[in-house]
Amino acid sequence: MRAPVFALVLTLAATPVVAETIAPNEARNHVGQNVTVEGAVSGVHHAASGSVTFIDMGGSYPNNTFTSIILKDDANKFPDVDTLNGKTIDVTGPIRLYQGRPEIILNDPAQLKAK
Repeated sequence: MRAPVFALVLTLAATPVVAETIAPNEARNHVGQNVTVEGAVSGVHHAASGSVTFIDMGGSYPNNTFTSIILKDDANKFPDVDTLNGKTIDVTGPIRLYQGRPEIILNDPAQLKAK
């Protein structure tokens, strides 16, 4: 005769994580963290190759303090990106450094909110 087996199952409700909101000039201090960067768009431009779209904040390239990147494969998810120039936006995601400059790669429209 086998002994009965009892199992205890815990179900945890997912709690949404709210990202800290920072200014573009603070991004360098949050590398590796998931944050929301809020600021005015200084410029939107596309690489000549068409492979990348850049959304600059905190000044114009090369003097900007932060950039959001949209890669070619995700560009169709952001059809209105060219209308963002001068608008205040929130971009959310993990901050990484590329050539020493802070950026967030955008691959989901939920990461970008125009105000």
